[in-house]
Amino acid sequence: MIDKEVVAKMHDKILILAAMILGHILADYNLQGWLASAKQRKYWKENAPKKMYQYDYIMALFMHSFCWTCLIMIPVLISERHIYFWILAFLNTVIHMYVDNEKANKETINLVEDQIIHLIQIFLTWGILIL
Repeated sequence: MIDKEVVAKMHDKILILAAMILGHILADYNLQGWLASAKQRKYWKENAPKKMYQYDYIMALFMHSFCWTCLIMIPVLISERHIYFWILAFLNTVIHMYVDNEKANKETINLVEDQIIHLIQIFLTWGILIL
């Protein structure tokens, strides 16, 4: 016999994962806007050629990565209070910055690889904090 309480808890966990993936889609595509260009080093070379602006892409990478992390972590924060929440939030921001820099500036990975890594981040975060 299926325990209705177990099914309800698993349903809630799957909804959290779905909300995290929705946050990823919103932050990585719809809400990125100007930051999609600004996180590329070549954007600053072309639009602000002074040497003092050469590292501004790092701030754009951070801003985008931090927003992405916030959107994927909100469902977890609402549903669970976990000791590893802030550690994973920090790690997700750093990893997202690194991956986006590899794609946008170093061009060592493509969009598909970028998205696979971000989804792995989400599944790992969900697995650690929710399962």
